[in-house]
Amino acid sequence: MPTIVLAYSGGLDTSIIVPWLKEHHDARVVCVAADIGQGGDELEGVREKALASGADECYIEDLREEYVEQFIWPTLRAGAIYGRKYLLGTSMGRPLIARRQAEVARRIGADALAHGCTGKGNDQVRFELTYAAFAPDLPVIAPWREWDIRSREDAIAYAAERRIPVTATAAKIYSRDRNIWHISHEGGMLEDPNVAPPDDLFMLTVDPRLAPDTPEEVTIGFFKGTPVSVNGDILGGVALLTLLNEIAGRHGVGRADIVEDRMVGMKSRGIYETPGGTLLYTALSELEQLVLDRRTLAAKDLLAPRYADLVYEGRWWTTEREAHDAFIDVVQGRVSGTVTLRLYKGSAMVVGRQSDQALYDERFVTFGEDDVYQQSDAAGFIRLFALPQRVRALKDQELTARADAAAAAAAESAVTLVGAD
Repeated sequence: MPTIVLAYSGGLDTSIIVPWLKEHHDARVVCVAADIGQGGDELEGVREKALASGADECYIEDLREEYVEQFIWPTLRAGAIYGRKYLLGTSMGRPLIARRQAEVARRIGADALAHGCTGKGNDQVRFELTYAAFAPDLPVIAPWREWDIRSREDAIAYAAERRIPVTATAAKIYSRDRNIWHISHEGGMLEDPNVAPPDDLFMLTVDPRLAPDTPEEVTIGFFKGTPVSVNGDILGGVALLTLLNEIAGRHGVGRADIVEDRMVGMKSRGIYETPGGTLLYTALSELEQLVLDRRTLAAKDLLAPRYADLVYEGRWWTTEREAHDAFIDVVQGRVSGTVTLRLYKGSAMVVGRQSDQALYDERFVTFGEDDVYQQSDAAGFIRLFALPQRVRALKDQELTARADAAAAAAAESAVTLVGAD
């Protein structure tokens, strides 16, 4: 009997895939569930649920630290944002989950890999590009691309027929993905981009209108572009992000309503909550502005959307990403310091920044008296800086003068000819 290793979350799709695989492939099904910080409630009883659905075994892998340190931080340091607003929470997690799934498949001698991604989405690409990198010889089973279940309503009915417990209902049919970085909400009424999300949709952030009336300030410390402290306390990545999620969430910070471009060509609408991540992107960008020169900033800003595309498209295990990371490591080498944010009813405003590496120097920019900057030097600088414009203008003047002279000569010649007649 062949063995199929399934990427398992315990949600609607993967819950019904377990019996479907056994019914259609006459195989042993081994589930791999990854803990990347989606919360204890979501993983509670997931192994028992998998076995009750017909799985022969279920491995639960704690990947939280690896996810934060080796996926979230590099993407943050690159400044990668997809489609102007998406902080890539789902995109970053898939290559890690798929790699561990492939590793488990190798360890137990499995014959195939399976996932619960739909044929309309991005995740199928992210999973299968990772399979190609770590288990290129194993066939991939993607039930959503071949079974006769056409909708989430059909999936709910399939689960009910087989008495498989699922949390999705016809009334709340949202597709959600949660991890330590964010939670996404898609489907149901959200498929109409002109419909506001209901108040009870959100899970990580309070309604900004109901957030505290008193602002709260939080100071985030960075070392070479990596977050290392909150309010002076040195923390590991998981603890730091967990704390920032809590702080930002209670002030309603980190909500985004996005219409994005999927890889398969269609546009989709999703609601994202990324509370701690929003604080980190805001703070790191401000610290870079303090420390980096404008040309280095410009070079990094050119790279950031390419890095975002790479992550979004699941091209994590590539030479391109390694090369980008090498550039980012150099750029972030001096980005150490602290940034203070003031949180208030959905906003995060920068109120302070400090770094020993700062290129900002009050001695040079003060409007008061100083002894380090000779203002008279500006005249020579401006003359040289304006040289291209001056040369262009002089050339234009010469050409105009020649044209005027030629026109005058032609007019004089015409008058002479008229007089001779």
